[in-house]
Amino acid sequence: MLDHVSISVYRIKRSQPFYDAVMAALGHEKIGGDDCWLGYGQRRRPDNDVEPYLSVVMEVEGTVNESRRHWAFTAPDRAAVDAFYQAALDNGGRCDGEPGLRPDYHDHYYAAFVFDPDGNRIEAVCHRVE
Repeated sequence: MLDHVSISVYRIKRSQPFYDAVMAALGHEKIGGDDCWLGYGQRRRPDNDVEPYLSVVMEVEGTVNESRRHWAFTAPDRAAVDAFYQAALDNGGRCDGEPGLRPDYHDHYYAAFVFDPDGNRIEAVCHRVE
């Protein structure tokens, strides 16, 4: 359903280690960046069908409603969810739910939840049967 998503942050240089680490843990390549944005994944092109693209963009502090920001990324397996969680904590993230099953969603919903350095709620989830 999604083609691309942008996440707002207040300080790119503070957020870059976090996103570099968690996207790498989920197997998403960094494709670029500068003082105002970071990019991960691949952009769609007319002649191919590739994965969605994530951009992290700098905003003026206070312009985004922090209480409504939640981003969930698919993990290829449960080990990637665990790696995502550890990478987040090692790079300025804060725990909002350790890796584990979330049977309230479904029997095999394995996820971890963190806050990035700017308060975005970031989730990694694997739906596969272990």
